[in-house]
Amino acid sequence: MAIPYDIPDAPEVLDRREGPYGEVVLRRHGELLQIIANGCFLMDTSDGRSERLLVDAARDALDDRPAPALLIGGLGVGFSLAHAAADPRWGAVTVVERERAVIDWHLNGPLAAVSGPALADPRTKIVEADLLDFVNETCATFDAVCLDIDNGPDWTVTEGNDSLYSVSGLSGCARVLRPGGALAVWSARPSPEFEGTLGNAGFQRVRTEEIPVARGVPDVVHLAVRPG
Repeated sequence: MAIPYDIPDAPEVLDRREGPYGEVVLRRHGELLQIIANGCFLMDTSDGRSERLLVDAARDALDDRPAPALLIGGLGVGFSLAHAAADPRWGAVTVVERERAVIDWHLNGPLAAVSGPALADPRTKIVEADLLDFVNETCATFDAVCLDIDNGPDWTVTEGNDSLYSVSGLSGCARVLRPGGALAVWSARPSPEFEGTLGNAGFQRVRTEEIPVARGVPDVVHLAVRPG
């Protein structure tokens, strides 16, 4: 998710929309597609390694239960969904995305190149909703939850997202997890304080895995398991 370097020319704005949470923009910069929210760079199509590792870390934290169900918070550029759908071990993949524009970019826009096969997979379901509202209201349960909504617990896109990483927000995530289920949270930088919050929310086996990047501080995945 790091901002690419040495790409010629200025970015081309492909779509710009004002949504319920502010402005979202889809840009093309060279061969890359980029998502910008309220002027904050979120992600692009340069790599996808972080998203793949996020999904794999959640799967590997589970026991050998058959056909686990995965909930992904945030559709983004679609790397997490595409990687999950390419893995036959997942029994179902639900993605919750609150921005209609992002969903449209995948269904009918340039990002279909990333997510098209995954969206056609019968195991895939897209839900247009705020994740916190979804986990507090749904009757569904999952074996793993992956959060890739912000740049991390300490670097949110909108102020309202802070509550997702609080004890109450994480308790909502725990509510939809089946016993022994795994929570994986992507972050652009480590957050020791967030590890403590995960423990206070009742999670066990809390740990942080680093994801090396070309420059700067490593990305990380915060991992935790709901008690069995």
